This record gives sequence, C-alpha cells and structure tokens, in this order.
Amino acid sequence: MDIVGLTAVILLFGGLTLFLLSMSPVGKALAARIGGKKAMLEDEEIATLVRDLRNELDGMQHLPEQMSELGERVDFLERMVAKQREAERLPPVR
Repeated sequence: MDIVGLTAVILLFGGLTLFLLSMSPVGKALAARIGGKKAMLEDEEIATLVRDLRNELDGMQHLPEQMSELGERVDFLERMVAKQREAERLPPVR
C-alpha cells in the first residue's frame, strides 16, 4: 500500500471540500459566528420579520373561536331549513 499517495489524495479532496465549504453561505455564516461578527442589517431585517410574524399570529389567535361560532351558525341554519322542509311535507292541520 502506498500510504503517501493515499494521504495525498485524501488531503487534496478534503482541502478542496473545505475550500468550497468556506466559500458557500454556510461557511461564511459559520466563520462570522466563530468570529463573533453579526451583520446589523440582517439583524434588523430579521427583527422586523419576527415582529410582523408575531403581529399576524396575534391576529390569528381568534380564528378557532370564530370557526366554532361559524360552525354553530351553520348547524342552526341546517336545522331551520330541515324544519321548513318538514313543514312543507306535512299535510295542513284541520
């Protein structure tokens, strides 16, 4: 076995993989995280997005109650329509 050749191939491909990783957005984010740097613009944008999402979520908190109320109304209307149809089918009272 040629250990030197095997080591050279592993280092070549490993080094190339690490280089490509360092150039990717994931590698840049990892390097910024390790260095303790944060992009202020990105933080402000993320904070704005989180605030908007929280506002939307607050607006959606009442949806289950509203859906329940709509279900009750539909049930009521179905009973009313069924009563009306039943009354039309019965002969008039003398």
